[in-house]
Amino acid sequence: MRKVLFFLILILGIPAFAQDQPVEAKQDSTSQQIKTSPFSTGFYPLGFFDADLKYLVKYNNYEGLRLGFGGVTNKRLSEKYKISGYVARGFIDEKIKFSLGGSVRLNEDANTWLNLFYIDDLMEVGASNFLTDARIYSIFEPRLVNVTQFYKHRTWHANVQHEFSSKIFSEFRLSKSHIKQTESYFYLDNERLLSSYEITETTVSIRIAPKTNSFTTEDGQVEYFDGLPKISTQITQGLKGVFDGDFNYTKLGLKLDYYLKRKNLSSTHFLLEGQVAIGEVPLTHLFHAYPNSPTKGSILKRFSVAGRRTFETMYFGEFFSDKLSSLQVKHSFARFNISKCFRPELVLITRHALGDLKNKDQHIGPVFDTLNQFYSESGLELNKLLFGFGLSFAYRYGYYSLPDFDDNVSFKFTFYLKV
Repeated sequence: MRKVLFFLILILGIPAFAQDQPVEAKQDSTSQQIKTSPFSTGFYPLGFFDADLKYLVKYNNYEGLRLGFGGVTNKRLSEKYKISGYVARGFIDEKIKFSLGGSVRLNEDANTWLNLFYIDDLMEVGASNFLTDARIYSIFEPRLVNVTQFYKHRTWHANVQHEFSSKIFSEFRLSKSHIKQTESYFYLDNERLLSSYEITETTVSIRIAPKTNSFTTEDGQVEYFDGLPKISTQITQGLKGVFDGDFNYTKLGLKLDYYLKRKNLSSTHFLLEGQVAIGEVPLTHLFHAYPNSPTKGSILKRFSVAGRRTFETMYFGEFFSDKLSSLQVKHSFARFNISKCFRPELVLITRHALGDLKNKDQHIGPVFDTLNQFYSESGLELNKLLFGFGLSFAYRYGYYSLPDFDDNVSFKFTFYLKV
């Protein structure tokens, strides 16, 4: 625990050593006049219904190709009420997943909504997302292509979303989930071996973006200038005995997202995350550092798509932690003006993680390690070579470097689409 705290304190001071001043952003008092497209908001209007583009096509190693359709009603049907949901099917597991929910606006000025949803779907093992991040749309989530470890869940959740201002918004959620495994895993609870279990949670999440200009659509938040820093914090409490919940725990999360854009058109991006879980926490609800390396033998067999905030040389299922901190730094140089149509971008990247896990022997089945020593990788991206595609290289070094050179190397393609 002391190592984790030291690591957090150390890297909090890094932005103070930036050598160049960020470019000042002009205040835009007419943000509502910015034209949006379906590719910037993620929704395609179909009369009184906005189709959500992120549900159309996905791929992962458990479901294979996943096709779906979903969305939300818009103001043409009602300005106060919304109905939303989706349905999807994987071609390998041949299972239908779906969600259905309704929303009512409680306060128009603060964009306050009360929502009730039912979800029958998959979730990645060890993924811990901030609720407020889900309201920021991204058209393409490249890491999903490589994910291999999932669990099944049937979840009811009620939540309230509230904007304290255009730069501070929050979510409070109460959820009840029934969890089933897709792989052989058991949690040792005293003398009980639990493979399926009930999870009852309350979560409070707040996101502060003091230098980010944005505007709000009825479907969510759209950011059009990333001025940063952004601060996200989240507290989750597992409730044993409430709605038959099997576990009592507390999870704390903090994320700092800091971005410097300079007058020479270079930029530096710092992403610092810290997470702690205290109490009885099954593997499905622990933390990983967003690994993105398929568990395959050679470099070319692992060739896939690089993520945006992922450890490219870390293998899926390799590490799990109940205390985890990570730092990612990206430095982007000004784009090369080779020609009008060919302007590639060079990005230098370094990533580091440190964690710990108590009571590892309570998790029976999967073989994994902890991150109680520094994990390090560095590399580069050469982006926007052709139609938004580029290449990514990363090398794993330090305490967790592997004996064979090839196993420490990641070679992937990147995809950055600007619309």
